[in-house]
Amino acid sequence: MTTSRTVSLDVNGDTHVLEVESHETLLHVLRERLGLTGTKANCEEGECGACTVLLDGLPVNSCLLLAVRAQGRDILTIEGLAKDGRHERLLTTFVNEGAIQCGYCTPGFLMASAALLDAHPSLTRSEIVDALSGNICRCTGYSKILKAVVLAAGSEVGP
Repeated sequence: MTTSRTVSLDVNGDTHVLEVESHETLLHVLRERLGLTGTKANCEEGECGACTVLLDGLPVNSCLLLAVRAQGRDILTIEGLAKDGRHERLLTTFVNEGAIQCGYCTPGFLMASAALLDAHPSLTRSEIVDALSGNICRCTGYSKILKAVVLAAGSEVGP
């Protein structure tokens, strides 16, 4: 038996009031109901990080979070990150360092990186590696992604 509920979701600074089924994930609502397809659906088991969004500033796997649990919380997707202007350096380093490749994992990496840099503006390469360990890239071998985040953090790139 499924039940629907009216929820108010604050996404990228806009409030959306909609009916959601009790079993619908935030990922599904973002992509299918709100048309925010930058958040990627991949494993849908919380293993790859492609669906990462920020919930009250913290990275979460939107494939694991029920949409009803996000009510009243601040949700930021890659679309919101791209337009808020606070993370221009991070976006630029990803482009300049060729950290995008096929682009499928990029939104998740950018969201996790943005949360990391917001919380800890000065980081070592090792701390960045640890923080991004929940995101998987099948194209780059991670070196360009890590270099981009290190440069965005203003750190020196080490071995």
